[in-house]
Amino acid sequence: MKARVNWVEDVMFVAESGSGHAVVVDGAPEGGGRNLGMRPMELVALGVASCSSYDVVTILRKARQKISRCEAQVSARRAESVPAVFESIHLHFRIAGENLNEARVARAIELSAEKYCSASIMLKQAGVKVTHDYEIVGQDPVALTRSIE
Repeated sequence: MKARVNWVEDVMFVAESGSGHAVVVDGAPEGGGRNLGMRPMELVALGVASCSSYDVVTILRKARQKISRCEAQVSARRAESVPAVFESIHLHFRIAGENLNEARVARAIELSAEKYCSASIMLKQAGVKVTHDYEIVGQDPVALTRSIE
C-alpha cells in the first residue's frame, strides 16, 4: 500500500490514498488549524469502524441475511498525556434487515473482531481495548442488544 500526504498550509494537509482518493486533514484553531478537515486520530477511529463494518456487511450478505442498514457508532478514549494514544475503542453496531438471524449477526461481528478486521486487531495487539456490541433494530418493538468482547 502506498499513500501520500501533502502540506497545504498551517496544519492542514491533503492525504491521498494509493487508490486515488483524498481527504483533508486539519487541526483545531487552538492547535493552529482552521477546522476544515478531520483530525488524524479521528481517521484512525473511523478506519477501525469502516474496516469492521465492511466485514460485517460482507459476512452477513454471504450468509444470505437481508441486511438493509449497518451503522457503526464509535466511542473512543485517549490517554491524557502525550502521546495521546487510544486506550479503548468501542463499536456499537445498529443493524436492520428482514428476518435477521441474531446468531448470524453476532457471529459476523465476532469474526470481524477476532479474525478479519486488520485495523482493530492491529490496535488490540498494541494494547488498545477494542470492544463491540450490537442491536438489531426494526424486527421487534424493542431493539435487541448484545455485547461481544
